[in-house]
Amino acid sequence: MHRDIQLHHWSAVCAVDEIVPDTGVCALLNGRQVAVFRVGPDRLFAIDNYDPNANAAVLSRGLVGSLGERIVVASPIYKHHFDLQTGECLEAPAHSVSSFPVRVEDGTVWVAA
Repeated sequence: MHRDIQLHHWSAVCAVDEIVPDTGVCALLNGRQVAVFRVGPDRLFAIDNYDPNANAAVLSRGLVGSLGERIVVASPIYKHHFDLQTGECLEAPAHSVSSFPVRVEDGTVWVAA
């Protein structure tokens, strides 16, 4: 059985306390803009910062909330909702974005992109 193994390069983004709960920040990782979100006191998510619906790098400035069981960010331009766990655009799945693993180590947020 063949399996694709994806190796991640982990990058330090910021201290977890620098991200206000229920908001996002933008980080440049390996030339790619990544939106990192802190939901509540201790849940972290990372997706592409680029909103393909609006052709703009704005997702880190979107509003965090939930739709049913899904934790989402609403893009500040056209209000499309992106699932923070998967990157799926709920209104336009063809315009979904990538999601990335996130971890906290000694108070520092690390993202694999």
